[in-house]
Amino acid sequence: MFGGFAKTFFGSSNDRYVKSLNPVLARIASFEPELQAMDDPTLSAQTLKFREQLANGAKLDDLLPEAFATVREAARRVLGQRHYDVQMIGGIVLHRGEIAEMRTGEGKTLVATLATYLNALPGEGVHVITVNDYLAERDAGWMSQVYSFLGLTTGVIVPNLSDEQRRAAYAADITYGTNNEFGFDYLRDNMKYDRASMVQRPFSMAIVDEVDSVLIDEARTPLIISGPTDDKSELYVSVDAIVKQLTAEDYEKDEKQKSIILTESGTERVERLLEQAGLLQGSNLYDFENTQVVHHTNQALRANMMFKADTDYIVKDGQVIIIDEFTGRMMDGRRWSEGLHQAVEAKEGVNIEPENQTMASITFQNYFRMYPKLAGMTGTAATEAAEFYDIYKMNVVTIPTNVPVQRIDEEDEFYKDTQDKFRAIAKRIREHAVKGQPVLVGTVSIEKSELLSEFLHQEGVEHEVLNARQHEREAHIVAQAGRKGAVTIATNMAGRGTDIQLGGNVEFRVNDELAGMPEGPEREAAIARIKAEVAAEKQEVLAAGGLFVLGTERHESRRIDNQLRGRSGRQGDPGLSRFYLSLDDDLLRIFGPDTLFAKMMRNNIEDGEAIGSKWLTKAIETAQKKVEARNYDVRKQVVEYDDVMNDQRKVIYEQRSDIMDAETVGDVVEDMRAETVNAIVGENCPPGTYPEQWNIAQMREQLSTTLNLDLPVEDWLNEDALDPEIVEERVKSAADAQIQAKAAELEPETWVQIEKSVLLQNLDHHWKEHLATLDALRQVVHLRAYAQKTPINEYKQEAFGLFQRMLDSIREDVTRTLAFAQFQLQPAPVLPELPDFITSHFDPFTGEDDTNDRDAGYGHITTQLPPLQIPQPDAPLGEDPESWAGTVSRNAPCPCGSGQKYKYCHGKVA
Repeated sequence: MFGGFAKTFFGSSNDRYVKSLNPVLARIASFEPELQAMDDPTLSAQTLKFREQLANGAKLDDLLPEAFATVREAARRVLGQRHYDVQMIGGIVLHRGEIAEMRTGEGKTLVATLATYLNALPGEGVHVITVNDYLAERDAGWMSQVYSFLGLTTGVIVPNLSDEQRRAAYAADITYGTNNEFGFDYLRDNMKYDRASMVQRPFSMAIVDEVDSVLIDEARTPLIISGPTDDKSELYVSVDAIVKQLTAEDYEKDEKQKSIILTESGTERVERLLEQAGLLQGSNLYDFENTQVVHHTNQALRANMMFKADTDYIVKDGQVIIIDEFTGRMMDGRRWSEGLHQAVEAKEGVNIEPENQTMASITFQNYFRMYPKLAGMTGTAATEAAEFYDIYKMNVVTIPTNVPVQRIDEEDEFYKDTQDKFRAIAKRIREHAVKGQPVLVGTVSIEKSELLSEFLHQEGVEHEVLNARQHEREAHIVAQAGRKGAVTIATNMAGRGTDIQLGGNVEFRVNDELAGMPEGPEREAAIARIKAEVAAEKQEVLAAGGLFVLGTERHESRRIDNQLRGRSGRQGDPGLSRFYLSLDDDLLRIFGPDTLFAKMMRNNIEDGEAIGSKWLTKAIETAQKKVEARNYDVRKQVVEYDDVMNDQRKVIYEQRSDIMDAETVGDVVEDMRAETVNAIVGENCPPGTYPEQWNIAQMREQLSTTLNLDLPVEDWLNEDALDPEIVEERVKSAADAQIQAKAAELEPETWVQIEKSVLLQNLDHHWKEHLATLDALRQVVHLRAYAQKTPINEYKQEAFGLFQRMLDSIREDVTRTLAFAQFQLQPAPVLPELPDFITSHFDPFTGEDDTNDRDAGYGHITTQLPPLQIPQPDAPLGEDPESWAGTVSRNAPCPCGSGQKYKYCHGKVA
């Protein structure tokens, strides 16, 4: 109670924070007369002056008032737009590494220029992150006019650029691009084989537009670079045919968790069907040998029973294309992971593309936390303020609007079922459209938008439908959604990037209507006519009440609802918003009040009758909060698991950088060789034992297969005072002499290059295998909870042990490769190119994916080396592979000559 009383008199903490910035605003305003008096060259020279001040020890905070005033004046001259004071506040918040929550239509794109310019002055590069390529190119082209006027360079990162083009874009003072492009470039850079081929510079600052969409919605799914594996198309088709024979009694669905499991009877039925198809080994589905079949069965179940066409995906041109649940857009080229996309392809009967193996991955949380300074802006962030602070240590500051909001937000209306609701919506839309009020209708899926479209056709209402099927016309439809009587149905409105202007958008009308008209008096007259028509139409729309936003359903997240509402009432325009709900809505059905309430609603509401209640609206908001909390837990779990991998990723990537930057890596290779020798001698000649207790036969075999050495170890046993240290020293000396002799045969630069390449290739190979192992571990570690163990703690312990074993394997393989290598003095051949990597962005727990575009030309090895030949050891082995057990080391090359390790070939455990 006292808190509310204090807030009334003193304002909220947010209000007080914003008010504390008034002195800074006054300082900025004080520079305006002086800057307005400057000519263009003098104003442009401000950048050189600021950089000199920085070189002399000034801080960015010291330069802020004059720098912001400079950008304001430059924007006024170049764009004809002068920053409002509230936009200046937004710029200050961004510069301080916080999140500026600004309403739709308040000019966030222009706000970003302030903090971007100031932080670009040191020359370390500022990254401006947008949610799609269209916005990246649009904003870069638009705002680069200001930056160029002030002497700064601008780059933009979009798909299908070459490495040279990317390197040039990252070298610019300011670089625009999407979160996916920046993240994938980071992963690709850490797969390169020399520093010169990397494209990114060290990170300095990032400003994220639509920060809630990037750092919250998309953060559930890590970025992954993968390569193709074996084709299993026939298995997917066979399992899909079996799953389609199941009935509702054979499985249990949990729509809250988006999971599905077989019942006991369902398991028995699947086992019989798999046996008949010849896909089951033994008679038990859950035997170890059937792990892969179980995995494919589970994915086929999810594809058939949980994923719906036109809601989760659409089939277009023989391909399954994912629909983004937050924006309703088609995600071309993006694929679900863990075989789920292949299962959906089998379900729909289209061509099945092969699965992929992870080669590098990172979450958005860990990627963006690498920036020393991170800031963001959006229209809706306050509901996730706690998460922004917990994960990114960023505060959310709500910036007041330039003009008070006049939009009226009406209470929700409830109907018994979807048919009643849509009939009422169609009639309401017709009423408003007839009187000239534009209507923006928000739906949650393509299916619902097309169903509503049918109702509107029945009512005789002309309308536009904006969803994944009309992706190409998106900007045009949104731009004209504010025209008199316009009715626009949109599948989610997040990150559309185009404001809805009442009366229409002059720029879009000019581009559409005057596209073929040449420059001249006639064109100027036509533009003037369009401007006059738009101005007159705007007055008519204002008189009709402004834009009416109608939501056909509540979204799981309050932010998405607020984004839709925020489209109305921009810059002080009048507006209206209302949501229509029914008991069939997913949110009410899955997360809403209990079934008793639902039964009462169904029994007491007549067909077509509507009810409105503050209590019901409150219940919906409570359900949304529960879903938001659950989604936060999912994202937090992703971060917790990736934090374990992130520590290991940093070690591997730092080692790669050190190897690439070092003039020579001889010391590193020598240390690895010494540790390998130590491990071999330590295993066979344990400290504190007598020579007669040593395993000489095994040691000789390991020295032969790992170090390519044939040493008279038995003769040493006759010596007095022989101990393991003496043996280790002799073996190490022999191994060092062998490598020095090989190095002497080549030019020093060639030998250094060989050592570097062997190190990097072994590091990459084992890191890729390690990632696959961690993926498998993450999938099963939750079962440890049944043993009263905490899964994340178990994962940490197991991952640490696996990492240690990986480092041991790298050390041993590097030593073996160099020991057995033979070199021929001839021109270096071109190494075969790796297959094109596939980039994806999926949830490791649910398999849901946000991304996956094919990037040709990335990740190809460019280093040219003399051919490495690893001869087989001359061991007296029989012809029968079964007799090799116990004689051949698990990590030695297989005697059959396949080139694989023995443990992966004839020594593989069945």
